Amino acid sequence: MDIKIIGLASDHAGYELKQFVIQYLKEKGYRYKDYGTFSKDSCDYPDYGHALAKGIENGEVYPGIGICGSGEGISMTLNKHSKIRAGLAWMPEIAHLIRLHNDANVLVMPGRFINQETARLIMDEFFNTDFEGGRHVRRINKIPLQ
Repeated sequence: MDIKIIGLASDHAGYELKQFVIQYLKEKGYRYKDYGTFSKDSCDYPDYGHALAKGIENGEVYPGIGICGSGEGISMTLNKHSKIRAGLAWMPEIAHLIRLHNDANVLVMPGRFINQETARLIMDEFFNTDFEGGRHVRRINKIPLQ
């Protein structure tokens, strides 16, 4: 994966895991841009998901990581953007497949349902898996509504 600056977004339920993600990224030497939230105060995941998606669409960051309680809300928000392929991963094998087959450009994790070690393994797999191409290109090209 060709990593530029990793974009981050979470709501309050994903804030603690996002803090761990930041620590992980620093350990790995990755640069990042945090689109928020910046506290555990209750907030709305679409505000931060849309900001991350726009950052990817305008070339400011690539790839992204989104986190909310279940991972579903921020994933739904991100995937409203036609150039975003956000994949929800709760285990490393899912992270591998969303990169290999779907060329996911945003990794989404469920902040309330995985621990830090699982998140580390998921991120390792996501960042170290390249898109396979081939038949999957045809499938990915069918995703956006024209």
